[in-house]
Order: sequence, then C-alpha cells, then structure tokens
Amino acid sequence: MNYSFEYIDIILLAMIAGFIFLRLRGILGKRTGFEGKLTREPENNFSENVLKKKLESKNFDENAQKEFLEGAKIAYERIITEFASGNLKSIKSLLDKKIYKQFSEALNERKDKGHTSETIFIGINSALIKEHKKKDNVLEVTVEFVSEIISCLKDKNKKILAGDPEKIKKVHDTWIFSRDINSISPNWLLIET
Repeated sequence: MNYSFEYIDIILLAMIAGFIFLRLRGILGKRTGFEGKLTREPENNFSENVLKKKLESKNFDENAQKEFLEGAKIAYERIITEFASGNLKSIKSLLDKKIYKQFSEALNERKDKGHTSETIFIGINSALIKEHKKKDNVLEVTVEFVSEIISCLKDKNKKILAGDPEKIKKVHDTWIFSRDINSISPNWLLIET
C-alpha cells in the first residue's frame, strides 16, 4: 500500500519537470538548424550607398509625409508641455537656435516677473501638412496643428492673469520644421511658430 504513493510522487515530479521543460522551451525557443554562423560584427543593412540614396532622396511622398506627421505630433506635444514647465534643456535638440533663443527669452521674462504657467495638454485634433518645399539641401515643412489645451498664467500670488484652469481651449498653431537632407541625423528642427 505504501508503494502506490511513491508512484504518484514520481508521476507528479515527472509532470512538474515536463511543465518546466515546456515553459523553458517556449521562452528560450528551439534550434531549427537555420541559425547560420555567428560573425564578430553584425551585418550592416545600411551600407553607405543605401544611406546616401535615402538621404539624397528628394521624394517627400505620402509614406514620408505620414511618418513625418507622426513625429511632428510627438514633437509638438513635447515642446508645448516642456516649454510650459520651463524645461528647455530636454527639447533643445528639437529647436533651431533662433527658436531656442526666443523660447529662452520668454521663459526668462516669465521668471523675472514671477509668473508661472500651468498647462495640461489634452490632445491633437488634427495635424495637416500645408506646404513642403526644398531650399538648396534643406527641406521645410509647414504643419497646421489643431489641439486642445488647458492653460493659465498666474502671478506670484497665484492670481490668474490669463487663461482658465477649468476650460479646454482649442488652439490653432502653424509650425515650420526643417531638416538638412544631407545630414545623417533624422531629427527635424522647429524653425518657426
């Protein structure tokens, strides 16, 4: 009678081992024989010629525009929120030197007056490319944004000077982004608001 419990223990342990084996195989995968040899350097899919062709491409086709708009929306929200919070360092790579200087001066003026800005970004209703043109090696794209924002400007005593902290405001902005097509950097810069 004692021996029947030992068989159950063995079967139970075998089932647990099988379960662990299947979980490990599912996580780690299995060898199929098509792995190929490992090389010291990973394959570079972007040879100089391929990169050059992509960078020299003057096509700003529908796919490129779609991809650009996705990035522009992200940049728009980030620039709006970081400017409102007074944090220009985190968005410096998105701004042209002239725009960075203008934003910096505006933040310094706000700080000198003791004003604070409270902004809540609700979302972007629409983003449309109004114009795109190429000047020499620089591509400029004008985008019209329609967004919803809650914002207000307060003085030292927390008195509201402008805006309403309870009301959603529809904002229409036209921004111009620029990128040197010969540059290896994929970043676009905001050059005008």
